[in-house]
Amino acid sequence: MNDVILEVNNLKTWFFTRRGIVKAVNGMSYFLQRGECLCLVGESGCGKSVSALSLLRLFDSPPGKIVDGKIFYKGIDLRHCENEQLRKIRGRDIAVVFQNAQSALNPVFTIGDQIMEQIKIHKKMNTRDAQSKAIALLNEMRIPDARRALQLYPHQMSGGMRQRAMIAMSLSCDPEVLVADEPTTAVDVTIRAQIMSILQELKVNRNMSIIFITHDLSQVNDIGDRAAVVYGGKIVEIAPVKDILTSPAHPYTEGLISCLPDISADRARLSSIPGNAPNLLDIPSGCPFHPRCNKVMEICSQTEPVMVNIKGVHQVACHLYTMKIEKTA
Repeated sequence: MNDVILEVNNLKTWFFTRRGIVKAVNGMSYFLQRGECLCLVGESGCGKSVSALSLLRLFDSPPGKIVDGKIFYKGIDLRHCENEQLRKIRGRDIAVVFQNAQSALNPVFTIGDQIMEQIKIHKKMNTRDAQSKAIALLNEMRIPDARRALQLYPHQMSGGMRQRAMIAMSLSCDPEVLVADEPTTAVDVTIRAQIMSILQELKVNRNMSIIFITHDLSQVNDIGDRAAVVYGGKIVEIAPVKDILTSPAHPYTEGLISCLPDISADRARLSSIPGNAPNLLDIPSGCPFHPRCNKVMEICSQTEPVMVNIKGVHQVACHLYTMKIEKTA
């Protein structure tokens, strides 16, 4: 654990709305090591993105508020950082690649202006040096004619180029942690492969720590070292990617894997998990997955399962395993 660069303990981020309290993140804990890629995986609406935005308090407040938990980055509790200190950490130490580059980039400034602004603020470079670094970053992102691309506005770029320009912007200050929030959702298959290749190279060449958010387990297999399966604002299973994909323990993880397309399987249509993700305004009692679970027991609706180790560093929050441990204790 000496190489842990980021640690999240019992994080709770709630949104106080007129309809009630949306418990978007409701007790999430994990750590990230140097040079590691941790994948947060789950359906839409399970709390993955909000948990990542909470690291740097990038959500609207109000209505959002971190009501409990700690976020340690190199010994600093980001939850209690002053705004000025947090602004210095954003972009410089921890950077975010957002899901939709079109809405995240400022439409009235050129790509060059937006990349160079961060470099000037955090690296204290002059305009000439900042421009040279921006060109180098765009070249690294495989954007053709990088010098010309600096003069383009976001709407003059294709979706794939915008996404790669955003990655270049996030790397402009050489951060130690990169949060990639479903960076391939809005691009086609070819660009998706390029972006995944770029992220893999960053991890290897820069020894960068990455939190990769996705609902696609095939991407987890491509880039991840460990995977945390998120449901109802909590992590229900966390383990090395190989263990998650070959020996899933939680019924929800099993359901996600069964939904993957398999050209070798003789089946007319894809499998699906019955029901819908829980309403975070009214999360079910006990295990939040029990209304959809095909292995549900009476205790599942009454008592929330705790996270237990089942094999090495493979952890799961499921009564199927907590009861086994209790019987052998």
